Amino acid sequence: MKKLLKWLDNNILKIVLVGYIFFIPLFPKIPFKMVDYTYIAIRFEDFFVAIIYILFVLQLLRRKVALNKKYLILFSLFWIAVFISFYLGFFVQKTIVIKNVGFLNALRRVEYMAIFFVFAAVVKSWKDVKFYLRLILVVFAIVCLYGLGQKYLGWPAVQTMNPEYAKGYFLVLDSFARISSTFAGHYDLAAYLILFIPVILALTIQMNPWFFALFLIALSNLVLTASRVSYGAYIASAFPFLLWNKKYKLIIIVIVATVGMTLLSNNLTNRLSRTFQVKQVFVDRTSGQVTVPRKIQADDLPPGDFVLGTGGTGVNATSVNTKDSQEAQNNIRDQIREQARKQGRTLTKSQEDALLESALNNMKVIQTVVPDISVATRLQVEWPRAIRAFLKYPIFGKGPSAITEATDNDYLRWIGEFGAVGTLLFLVILGKLFCDIFKEVRKKDSHWVLLLGVLAGFGGLLVNATYIDVFEASKVAFVFWMFMGIFIGYISSLPDKKNLANKKI
Repeated sequence: MKKLLKWLDNNILKIVLVGYIFFIPLFPKIPFKMVDYTYIAIRFEDFFVAIIYILFVLQLLRRKVALNKKYLILFSLFWIAVFISFYLGFFVQKTIVIKNVGFLNALRRVEYMAIFFVFAAVVKSWKDVKFYLRLILVVFAIVCLYGLGQKYLGWPAVQTMNPEYAKGYFLVLDSFARISSTFAGHYDLAAYLILFIPVILALTIQMNPWFFALFLIALSNLVLTASRVSYGAYIASAFPFLLWNKKYKLIIIVIVATVGMTLLSNNLTNRLSRTFQVKQVFVDRTSGQVTVPRKIQADDLPPGDFVLGTGGTGVNATSVNTKDSQEAQNNIRDQIREQARKQGRTLTKSQEDALLESALNNMKVIQTVVPDISVATRLQVEWPRAIRAFLKYPIFGKGPSAITEATDNDYLRWIGEFGAVGTLLFLVILGKLFCDIFKEVRKKDSHWVLLLGVLAGFGGLLVNATYIDVFEASKVAFVFWMFMGIFIGYISSLPDKKNLANKKI
């Protein structure tokens, strides 16, 4: 019993971290308690992570493990900046409406990032890296296979894509839905895949070509998410990685696989082709109000209302007889009915027709390019809101949660919530991580290909962050900081960072 307790004492962190590797990506986002007035929830993962941190602190006090002091100061400064933003936002600026929500949004930055120090402390050799990496790959394979089961076998999903879903319902996706596997939404799953796809390619090159089968499964999942920004991030990370390694035959194979899977996915190809659409927009000559013709369908991505270049004379709306004209007339008729309803009136068919004809007589038609509704929402609402917050509060920002739950651009979210101070500190942390790993890559030691794959996945995630709040998505953030902790822990364990070419992977 004494030997067992001693072994348990020496390995308790390793045991709970194994549980972390499986629990975080695979356990569905079922809420333990919803935060009032929002769809933010305290989840079971929060309790599990809290237990890990308590054990880590106890082991620190007993000097069983040590903190990575090279990163501790930077992380601490960033966390201090985040809580200063919270203090100013709630108590001084009054920009944070609900105190608990603002505090929890600040606290989760610590929660997500602190796991970096736990993994960095327990990884002391390449043997440790291999141990954890094998488990991570097992989990990655399970996530990918579950994604396929979700699409073709009706396996359930738990998502947080809207306030109702966030309550933890088990959903069966329809034929038009994009898969999310065990993640909270298709964007989260896609970001997770982006982080690991270059790593899988690195293992294909350096260890065993059979890893390419896992790459194909991961790529199929990425295509089924139909996430355009992640698809772009995949192109921007995987192919430069292969070019750096001069694997030209593999590049051709990957291109063929990518093009083939893309063409087989109507969902992804339609979304890519409809990102920007040439439309005839209807402009009221008096008010300048723009009507963009659209018909909402489950399998379609309609254009948004963000329109540039509505000047000029254009063509009289009454003389246009096209599909766009018919859709515009339906949209205008709906607006007329809605206005009448608000006024407590019920219009006859002839009254609707007369009002419609009057509206069309006062309109001109301009042919222009308009973005889809997803891009338009960012350009019109979310991104300007973050920029305005930064311009008004440039030093520490408006405060965590002050610009709503999502900005759909992590960089703009940082400057809006945390201002210049918090954003610069976070970018310095990311930059240091990138540089430290890149230094090891440049040495061309025996593990450099894998480390380059890690950097490529890192870079892909940075691209992804231009369109979604990827570092705020709990499952992705937890996995990212875990991954960085593993490899920084290994790099820090090298006594003098000499050539390790004789070591076997």
